[in-house]
Amino acid sequence: MTAGAKTHAEMKGGHALRCIECGAEFERAEAEFRCPRCGDLLEVVYPAWAESEGKTTAWGSHLKQVWRERKLSFDSENASGVWRFRELLPHFADAGQIISLREGNTPIFELPQCARSAGLDRLLAKHQGMNPTGSFKDTGMTVAISVARQQGFSWVACASTGNTSASMAAYAAHGGLRSLVLIPEGKIAWGKLSQPLDYGALTCQLRTDFDGCLRILTELVRRHPIYLLNSINPYRLEGQKTAAIELLEQLDWEVPDHLIVPGGNLGNCSALGKGLEELRSLGLIHTLPKLSVIQAEGANALVRTVREKGGKQLVTVKAETAATAIRIGNPVSWKKAVRVLESTGGRCEQVSEAEIAIAKAEIGSDGVGCEPASAVTQAGLKKLVRQGFVHRQQRVVLVLTGHLLKDPEYTLRFHRGELLTDAAQGERERLDPYRRAPLEVEPEVEAVLRVLEKAEKTDATN
Repeated sequence: MTAGAKTHAEMKGGHALRCIECGAEFERAEAEFRCPRCGDLLEVVYPAWAESEGKTTAWGSHLKQVWRERKLSFDSENASGVWRFRELLPHFADAGQIISLREGNTPIFELPQCARSAGLDRLLAKHQGMNPTGSFKDTGMTVAISVARQQGFSWVACASTGNTSASMAAYAAHGGLRSLVLIPEGKIAWGKLSQPLDYGALTCQLRTDFDGCLRILTELVRRHPIYLLNSINPYRLEGQKTAAIELLEQLDWEVPDHLIVPGGNLGNCSALGKGLEELRSLGLIHTLPKLSVIQAEGANALVRTVREKGGKQLVTVKAETAATAIRIGNPVSWKKAVRVLESTGGRCEQVSEAEIAIAKAEIGSDGVGCEPASAVTQAGLKKLVRQGFVHRQQRVVLVLTGHLLKDPEYTLRFHRGELLTDAAQGERERLDPYRRAPLEVEPEVEAVLRVLEKAEKTDATN
């Protein structure tokens, strides 16, 4: 038995599902992943970890070594940037039940242009859009859909604004399962919808918003043997938390001062916060970064919940934003997100549609690119710097959740001047310096040279 296998068996033991409100624990969840006693959300806990008290430093050092060694392995589990950290995940006695597309292993990029715009000495981005289907959803999907197969389900389902459906359909197809997607009509980027269609999902457009789709799905799984794969599923969050582990490993276990995350249904920030807390409890890190959540002004349920209700009662909103991935007005994981904000000392901020579009262009100017929902992090960072919450010399990491090509139509509309056409004149004018529309030029060398010379003169004066 290898050192890694021994560690897994000793540390993992088993896991339980615990209600975040009443604390009741269960071996298995109901179909809709709600506590049968109080109706609140569940989270995965590992009772055996409590037995490692007093040994956490030794465990932490050993785990870091095991995870490094696995990078050299050709084993399929170790090739995954999620399952490489399997000591901190639900245990699978049969590794053959795991459905993986070699997710994770996403890069960290330097963003010098964005750093200057925000007023920082240095800025990093952890790009989860570099996952197999182009979004962070893959890291959670591999765990949750593997649990579905282990429990004998043949159908899986989700409500989605795009990225979840793409991820679920891909993993279902790869694992030989059938998938059902419920999407809100007219509220999804076509670049995202093309993915579940290509992966063979049974796709239904409903005349409602995302929250309406989720309500229908919740009732559906009560009446038919379908496994729900939205972020209400706590196994999704277990996979997504590994991005925090991978990030810290990439930073040589030096904890950044700030981690800034987009906020939609709030499962991702909850997952990252859970991962950070577990790393600290096991002695792999000793401090936590301040984890802040940024939302669009038109989908600002968490912002209003924190500001108006002190984080004690959810304020729902009718969501409206061009950043479709976070167009959610009734976020299911709001309590978990509030807990993360409180435990890490982070903040929740909102940004306008113009601020999102500008931030997206700034990220693109660093040669990285992302979908609109990811760009709220850069837009929010600039506000946090102006407020004095983030300081110039501090180490900041943005989490970019989706690939640029998830919503190419948004990018094209921006550069053509077709975005925010209903906004006030001042708002539209803010976008002009960032637009790079294609130029119509005569098919002559001299004509192209004149354009080139003009561009060089413009660069010299800026």
